[in-house]
Amino acid sequence: MQSATTVRATALPSVTDALRAMESFLMGAGQATARRNAWTAVLEDRRRAKDRTEAQHVLEAVASRRS
Repeated sequence: MQSATTVRATALPSVTDALRAMESFLMGAGQATARRNAWTAVLEDRRRAKDRTEAQHVLEAVASRRS
């Protein structure tokens, strides 16, 4: 009869986690937070721009059907 062995998986840190750790090490915590907040704002601006573009295409399509 074979004995059961326990296998433990250790999660490897993601690239993002590794970069954040390096960022925290190299910069002060406040500066790292400001940088992340700025990047979040950039992503949100891009999302809003995409939404505006899609809305413009819909409005143009509706306007062209009416004329």
